[in-house]
Amino acid sequence: MPLKQQLMKHYFLLGILACSLFSYAKKDKKTNAVINYPTSTKINHTDTYFGTVVDDPYQWLEDDTSSATGAWVDAQNKVTFDYLSQIPYRQQLKDRYKELYDYAKISEPVVAGDYIFYSKKEGLQNQFVIYIQKGIKGNPEVFIDANIIDPKGLTTFEIAGVSGDNRYVAISINKAGSDWQSMEVYEIATKTKLSDRLEWLKFTKASWHNNGFFYSRYDQPAKGTELSAKNEYHSVYYHQLGDPQEKDVLVYRDAKQPLSYNSVGASEDGKYIFLYSSLGTYGNEIYWKPTDEAGWNFRPLFTGHKNEYAVIDVLNGQFLVYTDEDASNKQLVAVNPNQPEKKHWKKIIPEEKDALLEGVYSSGGKLFAKYLKNANNKLVVFYLDGSNRKEIALPGNGEIEISSAKGSNQQLAYTYTSFNYPPSIFVYNNLTGYTELFLKPELKFNPEDYTSEQVWYKSKDGTKVSMFIVYKKGMVRNKKNPVYLYAYGGFNVNMTPSFSASRILLLENGGIFAMPNLRGGGEYGEEWHKAGMLLKKQNVFDDFIAAAEYLVKQKYTSKDKIAIAGGSNGGLLVGATMTQRPDIARVAFPAVGVMDMLKFHKFTIGWGWVPEYGSSEQSKEMFEYLKGYSPYHTLKPNTTYPATMVTTADHDDRVVPAHSFKFAARLQEYNNKTYPTLIRIEKNAGHGKGKPTSKIIDEVGDQWSFFFWNIGMKELPKK
Repeated sequence: MPLKQQLMKHYFLLGILACSLFSYAKKDKKTNAVINYPTSTKINHTDTYFGTVVDDPYQWLEDDTSSATGAWVDAQNKVTFDYLSQIPYRQQLKDRYKELYDYAKISEPVVAGDYIFYSKKEGLQNQFVIYIQKGIKGNPEVFIDANIIDPKGLTTFEIAGVSGDNRYVAISINKAGSDWQSMEVYEIATKTKLSDRLEWLKFTKASWHNNGFFYSRYDQPAKGTELSAKNEYHSVYYHQLGDPQEKDVLVYRDAKQPLSYNSVGASEDGKYIFLYSSLGTYGNEIYWKPTDEAGWNFRPLFTGHKNEYAVIDVLNGQFLVYTDEDASNKQLVAVNPNQPEKKHWKKIIPEEKDALLEGVYSSGGKLFAKYLKNANNKLVVFYLDGSNRKEIALPGNGEIEISSAKGSNQQLAYTYTSFNYPPSIFVYNNLTGYTELFLKPELKFNPEDYTSEQVWYKSKDGTKVSMFIVYKKGMVRNKKNPVYLYAYGGFNVNMTPSFSASRILLLENGGIFAMPNLRGGGEYGEEWHKAGMLLKKQNVFDDFIAAAEYLVKQKYTSKDKIAIAGGSNGGLLVGATMTQRPDIARVAFPAVGVMDMLKFHKFTIGWGWVPEYGSSEQSKEMFEYLKGYSPYHTLKPNTTYPATMVTTADHDDRVVPAHSFKFAARLQEYNNKTYPTLIRIEKNAGHGKGKPTSKIIDEVGDQWSFFFWNIGMKELPKK
């Protein structure tokens, strides 16, 4: 998100409130209530790019710490919640979602020798509890209960890394949804918290080596800028167990490249240390050194940031490397570190043309390959040399997640889920070759009432795009069904079948959930990703628009029954789509979106998205391209935009809320007020991670209320 510009002093803002104001009072046709939109001050501010002057009158909203911004936030929230409070079935939907949400939510497990860690949120608990148990038949014990430590539900705890001897575990801590991490260490057998406490960490795990671990952090930001200032010099340190953080050893800091992500990890056999460096969300370099060499002088293995590489394991002095070099769908190769050139590579798991090799894990002397075919996962086990391929049966078409694997473990635990199958933990035994169900939640509705299909449609340029469509059995294509069209389309992120109790509220009220696999994602390999990035980003929006048109053409719904939705990069997708085609849907939900494409790289870690988007400073061509679809800059006066509820949070330090603030202010100014234009700003929350249950229930209830009301649903269907 964009870095803060020089902002007007608060007294100056107050002094000019009498000029350049806009405020509107508009009667909503459905609630019969007057919406008095807050006054959003316009202050003359311009930026110049390659000789082009760009107006930015809401630039002052980038200052997230000013009292003027705070007052604007409070005023906007009052209007939003006043509007929502008049929807007659709002509380009914919240109460029903509270019932639906009252089941055990499970995260990916971590195997630590004989122990299995997993996180579970029972029923209506605000946050996940970390459990530990010995073996698949052991008794689960509470390891850390976030709900006791922080009764307000604003703190989350996650497994950051287990020591090689399975004696210690590092725990990552986040507060109020921020990306900033703290880290603590516990002795596993006794559940005792040690004195170790690390601060100002970001985007890191604990990679254990000897009697300590590597981790990555930024310098402590200036007070008041923690959630908005540009993060620079991602540095790697080594922490010796028992030492205060001030004694931690600086392992790597790139003084010449402040805008890079860096991490260090050791091979499980303890013989090698690897340095990973990337300049954004795609492409990395790897350097290495033997552990018996003193100092931190690393040798190059792969350079150039043009492809992705990861060392999975070390076998007889050969590095097992997972990469997309010369393999858009990924492959696993054995690389001699002293002869890393491609001509010396040995293929262990070759690329498959019709399936993406989404990940490879080494555990118990075997390799586990996670494939993605037609946006559904497969799990295959191999010997370390790539022989003896054997597919592990899954409950159905869906997605799996594997959080960690260690060569010394004889068990591999993974989570499986689908549209109608809640996240459940399975454990594969390397010795027996059998899989056992470890934990599956009980639901308070019948998942067999719902079904899904996968269809293919043509985008604007003729490209075939897949889409999942989920609905209650017996659904009739009569053009009257509410449709929630949700997508992401970027950063190589795969949109696969997964469970959400929130969708049941939609489905049981006659709605349809549709999720297309747009270009920009990684569902069909790196070429699919590249087809939706940089100067090809428009393909993503075209794919999304074509999905909506397909649903109408096939009589699933009509335009006045569609909501378009997405978060983060998906929020950008919604913002760009509704500005390009305001007629495509009746309702829009841009969540925590990247709305200012000219400045995004100037806030926090926004610079890391430049390889995906390009930047306004890169070239005149790129500036003009970004400006051409930037949601904030492409809004037009006196236009009928969909009923819109922008959502963001005050502690979002990934896509800072200024994006949503500025977009909402200009949307309220330019919209002809046919439909409501609201912004819902969550307090003490971030980009989405770690949101407490109470906030989730409120937000979901508000979302479905806004959607149903604005497509003309005066009351909920009779059951």
